[in-house]
Formats: sequence, structure tokens, C-alpha cells
Amino acid sequence: MHVAAWAEGGSADARGSRFGAASLGVLTVCLLAFAAGPGLAFDGSAPSAPAKISPKSFSSAEQALRAGIDDLNAGNAASSVEALTYAAEGGQPIARWKLGEMYADGIGVAHDDVKAYQYFNQLVEDYDEDAPDQRNRAAISNAFVAVGVYCLAGIPNSDVRADPERARGLFQYAASTFGDPDAQYNLAHMYITGSGGLAKDDIVALRWLMLAAGKGHRPSQALLGHMLFAGEGLPPQRARGLMWLTIAKNGAEGAKDEWIRNLYQSDFAAATDGERKTAAAMADERAKGPPLPSFISRSVVKTLQTLRPLGVPMLAGAHSPPPAE
Repeated sequence: MHVAAWAEGGSADARGSRFGAASLGVLTVCLLAFAAGPGLAFDGSAPSAPAKISPKSFSSAEQALRAGIDDLNAGNAASSVEALTYAAEGGQPIARWKLGEMYADGIGVAHDDVKAYQYFNQLVEDYDEDAPDQRNRAAISNAFVAVGVYCLAGIPNSDVRADPERARGLFQYAASTFGDPDAQYNLAHMYITGSGGLAKDDIVALRWLMLAAGKGHRPSQALLGHMLFAGEGLPPQRARGLMWLTIAKNGAEGAKDEWIRNLYQSDFAAATDGERKTAAAMADERAKGPPLPSFISRSVVKTLQTLRPLGVPMLAGAHSPPPAE
């Protein structure tokens, strides 16, 4: 059964019963120096396929994919487009995923959210859960999250309309089936805000955040920490919450994680000296165990939806998947 058909209907309870057990496996991190980019959306429409190109000297889609990857590794993003487009037309999932990112970020091509959507959506539409593509699992999971983010607000001046309920379905599937930490975070975000047809439920949100936080997902660590510190969904666990905020803050990188630093500073300032000392001891004890996996979350796509007044963003896609062999 193709997943696109599942995503179009069914109650939240039915979906939860079928896909409720989240996969705890860590997905493979990209081995190529691909540029990371934001992810985007699926609204049930059938946009036209990206324009075809005339075959160059490629004998197969696989050969074209290898040529495109070689160009990307050499830093020639613009030169990779023709080969990747040929490979994408030949059904290569990695080519479709990479072109989606390139058009979303304007890397090697003019920025075009509609084309980015089309490439990501091809991966979603073609995924068959009865015959899952394990080799390209990470790219497909990434595309589900990307498509879900586009669904939240749609694409202005296009046929891609806002459909938060479809976004929720895609996040639910990626969170449960692929164990995708960005999908788990975004789904928790929707439970907190009560969007996408979901009733507000901080308890369910905390469960998703705990799964993602345990995988080293910084945004989930930060939001989980704040909710525990503030007593949202559970009685306050201020020291434990501050521990998670400390872990997230220590791993924060660049401007995209500024909201994590701000959240940490706010709760740290409100904590007592005893709570700070206990949190520091808990963080030190946790650091003695096996290191948490490191997920490279893409830059925040847009502030499509934020938790006010915290400024906590929705995210698109987590890590970069490996190329097909």
C-alpha cells in the first residue's frame, strides 16, 4: 500500500493504533558533504512533474546520479543539476531528495519552493510501505518531514495549499515508522499547540519529546527541559528540566539555535542555586554514559508556527541521508 493513500484519511486514533510504536533506531548520517536545507509539504494535489531534460551522455540513471554526486563533492552544485535531474527522472530517490533541497535553498539553482515540493513529494508518493525502500530510508523519512512542513502553511501563489491535518499525518508516519526525531519534535509541537486536528495534550507531547531527546535531538532536549522545568503536563521537575536544557545549550550551534540559548538563560535565571547544582550533577552523570547520537538538524525553515511567547520553531528534516549505492 502506498503511504500517500494512508495520509489522505483515517482518524487520529486509527492512525495511532497502526503506527503508534515509534522506531528508536538512529538513522544513518550522510557520508557526503551535501549542503543541508529546509524541508517542505504535501497537500494531496498532483503538481506537474519537474521539466524533463534531453539525455546528455548518460547511459543510465545510476550513472547520472554518480556524476551529479561527483560534481557536488567537488563543490560544483550548478554543474550537478543536469545529471541529478536526469537521475531523478529515472527514479533515483537520492537525486530527487537532493534536488528538493537545492531548490528549497537556492543552491546551484534559483530558489523555487514549488519545484522543491515536487521533488520531495515524489518520494512521498512513491513510497510503498508494503515494499519499503530500506536503502534510501533516511532520504524518504527526510522527505516526509519536509513535505509536512510545507503543508503547515502551503506555498504562496501556487496550488500547494495549507493543510495542517495532512502535515500532522505525515509527521505521525515519519515519527512512528522511521523514528525520525524532527518528525517527533514537530508532532509534539502540534500536540502542544493543538493544531492539525489534534486536541492539546502535553502528556503525549512529552512522550514524543523524550523519544527524540534521547537520540540527541537538541530542539527536543530544549523543549522537553523547559516543559519539565515549568511543570507543563507533569508536576514540575525543575532540576531534571534544567539538566536537559543544559545538554541542549551545550550542543547549540550558530544563530539557528539562539532560541535554545534564550530558553536556557530564562529558566536558569529562575532556578534556585540548589536546582542549578542538582542539574549540573545530573548532566555530569549522564555525560559519563554512552554519548548521545548527534543529529544535525537543518536550519529552521520558517517561523510557520511558534510556541508563543517562547519562539520555539517547527523544524524540517533532520540529518542528511546517504546516497544510494
